[in-house]
Amino acid sequence: MYEIEEQSWGYRITFGRITTSNELLRWIRESEKILDNKQGEFFVFVDMRTLVPLDKKAQEAMREGQSFYRRKGMLRSVVILSSPVIAAQFRRIGGETGIGRWERYIDASTVADWEKVGMNWLLNAVEPDEVNQPIHSK
Repeated sequence: MYEIEEQSWGYRITFGRITTSNELLRWIRESEKILDNKQGEFFVFVDMRTLVPLDKKAQEAMREGQSFYRRKGMLRSVVILSSPVIAAQFRRIGGETGIGRWERYIDASTVADWEKVGMNWLLNAVEPDEVNQPIHSK
């Protein structure tokens, strides 16, 4: 499942337990409708705490979606994770799409105030402390 919520600063997207590329392709199509007339820059807060590892086709759809958001004006994004496997997938995908320069990852299993830390990155460009907030293997 996914959910897109418009906010005053941009979009909050929740991905949970998605396992197919078809669902991610639906997310992209809905995003295209939402962002069709979007003007200017915006931020994206992504909650992936319950996402399961993506297969290759789903990863390709995620690459497409990330690239689309960047082209439409995404200035910065933050991804909230709780899985080392998902963290590794998204760091790799971010590197492949080039979005990694504007995207930060926060481990919700070790950072109690993950939402505050994420919003501070989005709105104030305050880097999350990656040394003290790594994604750990369980």
